[in-house]
Amino acid sequence: MSNTKVLPLLEPEAREAVAPCCPPLTERPFTAEEAETAARMFKALGDPVRLRLFTAVASHESGEACVCDISDVGVSQPTVSHHLKKLKDAGLLTSERRGTWVYYRVEPSVLAAMGKLLTTGPAAA
Repeated sequence: MSNTKVLPLLEPEAREAVAPCCPPLTERPFTAEEAETAARMFKALGDPVRLRLFTAVASHESGEACVCDISDVGVSQPTVSHHLKKLKDAGLLTSERRGTWVYYRVEPSVLAAMGKLLTTGPAAA
């Protein structure tokens, strides 16, 4: 008689849906909430180390990057973790723990929303 049990597979937790933060700059003035959200995003990207980390994740070949793959930005590991947390808090990154490592991903909707935010609309003929 075997003492092994078959455990059910758990579905991965649904990632938080990332909604576009704001309309394009030329569409209308921001509401106070939209301005706060956009300012948080731009403030997070205003730091050169955070911008390097963000682009390292965004450009990673698999679409996500383990913290172990992106930590070579000239600062200590605790500082990298601090900056990644700031990017996550600003809504620019999502993360998932796998064993001892944390994997970060830039949600496509975030990149699309940022691109849309800075779009000036159709070019005049």
